[in-house]
Amino acid sequence: MKQKNKIYFASDFHLGAPSIENKKEHEKVVVEWLDYISSDAKEIYLVGDIFDFWFEYKKVIPKGNTRFLGKLCELVDKGIEINYFTGNHDIWIFDYLPNEVGVKVFKKPVVKIIDNKKFFIAHGDGLTKYEKSYNLLKSVFTNPFAQWLFRILHPDLGVKIAYAWSKKSREGNVDKPKSQFKGEEEWLFKWAKETAEHTHYDYYLFGHRHVAIKMDINKNSDLYFLGDWINLFSYAVWDGNELELKYFKK
Repeated sequence: MKQKNKIYFASDFHLGAPSIENKKEHEKVVVEWLDYISSDAKEIYLVGDIFDFWFEYKKVIPKGNTRFLGKLCELVDKGIEINYFTGNHDIWIFDYLPNEVGVKVFKKPVVKIIDNKKFFIAHGDGLTKYEKSYNLLKSVFTNPFAQWLFRILHPDLGVKIAYAWSKKSREGNVDKPKSQFKGEEEWLFKWAKETAEHTHYDYYLFGHRHVAIKMDINKNSDLYFLGDWINLFSYAVWDGNELELKYFKK
């Protein structure tokens, strides 16, 4: 029997996204990966945008993704700790996942000491001073009154509007310069470099940018973008000594 000593990090599954042609097959691949890592996983970090849209009404959650939710329940029941970070697409997660599934939900970055290494973990949206317009929009989405207004919409209408917004946003941004990966000019990379001048982290882990890459901050710190599960099917694994980017193949 394998020793359960590994920690896994993944982000940007975007389950249910309008751009994914076969949503059930996409979900099954994610579930297969969770099965694959369950034999040696001690903890799993899902670092945002796991659902392409999520909103909890008092008695209703979005349709679909039952295989995924069931697998999370199964892993939690086996004693695997699952940490769920909200992203910019699933920002409206409230109490359903912690109460019904048993995952720990984080709405802000987390600093975690793992095997004497200091990890800074965040989805990555709205973290930097360079995102003024987005942070203004995020303040609206996280406003309790705005959430109440959305909640009074019939779920069929609310979900339809949300998926239409998601599709239009993705199609509108795909070729824009701001959406292209900029290497060391990336906002999150520049933010990490600035942060490293006064606070040490061994590892920065981010989702959000849909690229899988390791970048050197300095000789003692590295930044990892975790990629996505639309095109890359990438993740990172910590084995107690080394953090490594990997790719899941069926």
